Amino acid sequence: MDVRPVIVMTGATNGMGRLAALDLARRGASLGIVARSRPKADALRQEIEQVAPGTPVDVFQADLSLLSEVRAAGEEIAAHCPRIDVLINNAGLHAFSQRVTTEGYAEMTAVNYLAPWVLTDALRDKLIASAPARIVTVASRASRQAGTIDPLNDLTDTADFTRRGSSPRYGRSKLMDIMFTQELARQLQGTDVAATCCCPGFNATGLGRELPLAGALEKALTALNIGNPQHGADIIVKLATSPEFAASAGGYFAAKTGKPLQCPEIGRGDAVQHALWKATADLVHDS
Repeated sequence: MDVRPVIVMTGATNGMGRLAALDLARRGASLGIVARSRPKADALRQEIEQVAPGTPVDVFQADLSLLSEVRAAGEEIAAHCPRIDVLINNAGLHAFSQRVTTEGYAEMTAVNYLAPWVLTDALRDKLIASAPARIVTVASRASRQAGTIDPLNDLTDTADFTRRGSSPRYGRSKLMDIMFTQELARQLQGTDVAATCCCPGFNATGLGRELPLAGALEKALTALNIGNPQHGADIIVKLATSPEFAASAGGYFAAKTGKPLQCPEIGRGDAVQHALWKATADLVHDS
């Protein structure tokens, strides 16, 4: 009988997600990888086989900017996996100009917040049935740059923005991840499913792909050991596997130290977090 923990993960083909996936495989996990690019997923599967031979790896293809594909992938995963011990919502995007998906959402909002919400919703019953289980979502201290939060408007805001104006938008999407985690944790009380989130720290890998000279900047920062993605990978793995975080429902934690962080004040508290949840549920269930 295979007793490997089953871990489903987004954003595993690059950067800290790739490092986390390799670490989880070494620790004996069975992996379910949600990825848009089949060649990248196949390359990761080969790399996992090299570092942890015999690791089961299933690939579920989806473009995380399209909620219909995320929902379909979630349903496929739920049907395929007899159990799910951990769901890791890691995929993220910092866009420096507005792009609107064919479904009418801002791409950054869709990838960073709506996709994790929809995937978690699709797998929620399976996670509860598999308890004890965990849900780990990658947020960011960039959430402090959000400035404001207005759930009804922010979820559907597709107005153009400048490169400089991208930071509050990115921060708001990550603030919503923290709010989502803390509301979800309240809803899951008594189920033995722990929902947590983390700030992975500044990561140079994939830094500002749309920025001029981004590749050269990434190499320079890497050479100086600034923005090491291993720090982000480590906190993801800890939240997914470490006994010390098994009961940390609603917790938000820092990379490197693992110390608890506070949700920024504008997104803190039951009322505003529940309002975001309800607005999201109404939006995605009607779409």
